[in-house]
Amino acid sequence: MNGIPHLSPTLFEWSYTSENVSLMPALISTLYMALLALLIAVPIGVSSAIYLVEYAKPGSRFVRAVRVTTETLQGIPSIIYGLFGMLFFTTVLGWGLSLLSGACTLAIMVLPVVMRTAEEALIAVPASYRAGGFALGAGYLRTIFRCVLPSALPGIVGGVLLALGRCVGEVAALLFTAGTIAQIPDFGGQGIFALFDSCRTLAVHMYVLASEGLHIDETYATAVVLLVLVTLLNVIANVAEKRLRVK
Repeated sequence: MNGIPHLSPTLFEWSYTSENVSLMPALISTLYMALLALLIAVPIGVSSAIYLVEYAKPGSRFVRAVRVTTETLQGIPSIIYGLFGMLFFTTVLGWGLSLLSGACTLAIMVLPVVMRTAEEALIAVPASYRAGGFALGAGYLRTIFRCVLPSALPGIVGGVLLALGRCVGEVAALLFTAGTIAQIPDFGGQGIFALFDSCRTLAVHMYVLASEGLHIDETYATAVVLLVLVTLLNVIANVAEKRLRVK
């Protein structure tokens, strides 16, 4: 509540200066970071879930090993992912503190969430749906994409939006991989090379302001915006899941 009185139009200006610690660059960078992370994690996670449920032998050692691994990865602290991203993406691959390094690190973090929720959604689809597709002469792949996936879509979407919420609220991993520079990656001027620009997300922006101790009012205001954003994502997730289940 302390941040609401300090919300002002100047906080949403496009440029960040020492006099005006605008949160707009961080807000735009948050959207870029989250969308890029999901573009990497969702195809891999959903494809892996389809293979485990539809193609792999049920109860095999491989399936058990993958499930144990994903459950273990879900419990690893985010700072460990950040250290891995710093060592591999920023140092070994030479990407430096950048949007791409941060997004790839986030993708690895949320991949177990996307994969497990998609797997559970696919398992929940009745076997009669698959049998009905085969009875109509559809091939295995066609049955999966026309019968199974549409039925599992609500659960998959819920998992994706859950992963999106984690991307938006992450701090520790991004401090080591994306940096803390308050700027908007210039895709208009640099094209794809803007992926190698350093940037800060809303959560990192709030952390930096709080640690500096010079803009406490703006820190509270940023917390309000972040809280509203996460709440909005949760509402969208619930509405989308309900509508998809109705369909």
